Amino acid sequence: MTERLLHLIRQRYPMQALDTGEFSALKVNGMTFSIQVYAVQGLGHLSVMRAKGFFGLMRMDTMMLVPKDKDLPLYSYDRIYAMGNDTLIVELYDTLTQPTDLSALDGVKASYAHLGERDPGEHWYDGIKLAQSISKKGKKAQSPALDALAIAHFEAYLNAPASDVPDGNKKAELSARYVNGLLSQGGPSTDVFKKSLGEQVTERLFKTVLFGTES
Repeated sequence: MTERLLHLIRQRYPMQALDTGEFSALKVNGMTFSIQVYAVQGLGHLSVMRAKGFFGLMRMDTMMLVPKDKDLPLYSYDRIYAMGNDTLIVELYDTLTQPTDLSALDGVKASYAHLGERDPGEHWYDGIKLAQSISKKGKKAQSPALDALAIAHFEAYLNAPASDVPDGNKKAELSARYVNGLLSQGGPSTDVFKKSLGEQVTERLFKTVLFGTES
């Protein structure tokens, strides 16, 4: 599924693969991860992480897009396939330096309101998570509908009438605020990485690879 999302980006922006070094492959908590990172010219930093584990019974795809040149929210996509269930989590975080019309994403969400909702729980970042975020869970038979939702939602995100970033330092500061919060206050996947890799390695992974808030 992430390949289909990457295709939508390639249609709009030039992409250049970056070296992930020691983080190209990881083993964490019984899962094997592969990570690719891209510089997306005119947009920002993109990372794709794919994981498999538990004898093939669980598969997880993650994609993070951290806009640097276009004033869009930080975008996080997670897809978890396990035990016959299909979970779609798309979270948008407010890293906007000025208002942007995201109403098209609201329209997409409304069109797929019939799909089962997933309770995302309560987290420290709820205050900066935008209403256009998605949290759905269904059975394998609903995967095509969840795919269609993810694609339509991401297309609406990429097509949002966002301006070029007027203040790169402010944009970087807002993105770093979210990443630093994950590292200091935790998150569902952050805590797993910290327990397996340690705090220092996890910090390098998040800041230099997954989110690109530091070089």
